[in-house]
Amino acid sequence: MAEGPSLFERDGEPGLAYRKREGTGPTLVFLPGYASDMEGTKAVELDAFAAGRSLSLLRFDYSGTGSSEGRFEDGTLERWLDEALVLIDSLTNGPILPIGSSMGGWLALHIALRRPNLVRSLVGIAAAPDFTSWGYTDDEKSTLQRDGQLEQPNPYGPEPQLTTLGFWESGEQLCLLNGDVDIQCPVRLVHGDRDEDVPLDVAMRLKDRLRSGDVHLNIVKGGGHRLSAPHEIGAILHTVAGLLETQ
Repeated sequence: MAEGPSLFERDGEPGLAYRKREGTGPTLVFLPGYASDMEGTKAVELDAFAAGRSLSLLRFDYSGTGSSEGRFEDGTLERWLDEALVLIDSLTNGPILPIGSSMGGWLALHIALRRPNLVRSLVGIAAAPDFTSWGYTDDEKSTLQRDGQLEQPNPYGPEPQLTTLGFWESGEQLCLLNGDVDIQCPVRLVHGDRDEDVPLDVAMRLKDRLRSGDVHLNIVKGGGHRLSAPHEIGAILHTVAGLLETQ
């Protein structure tokens, strides 16, 4: 039986659950998507990939998600970004390679902007920058403003998907696609052409906004948002392996 995750404790703040695999660098840092956690298929497959190559890998749960302490409804994009940075600064040494899934891809971009000397390269898996802007209808935004929260059907579980006004407002303050994104390192984007949650156009816009001259967009034919089928996981791992060969 696998051991439970470690807990990173902070004064006056929820403890953050994490798993750290020691190995050679750069350290792979997996960033889950919205309301997801570090035990999903992509995170576990990346961990096995790291184990097979003796690579260092850090994965964790944002506060209010997975095995971390706290309430999900207290989470904001800024808060979860700050938590990711605290764990990176405290638990890794040397260069990192952030690998962000969906919302985690948005966070990975901000990590590269805030820690440019650490981030050697970056992978976005169905990356969803700015989804607070393009991911909600005008009626849904009105509901958020009126009620302070929005509940929507959840395609991945029985519980409705909750968005709070605090999260939405935080996301609006961290939008990137309305100007150049000053990231200079190599960036790899893996995106399905049948992603119904994050349109392929978002990946195209991000590709064009990044200042890096080394940006590749890998379009997975027939791929949806989760990108968790064996051949889709294979495409992600192949992308990570290719970047590591150039480090």
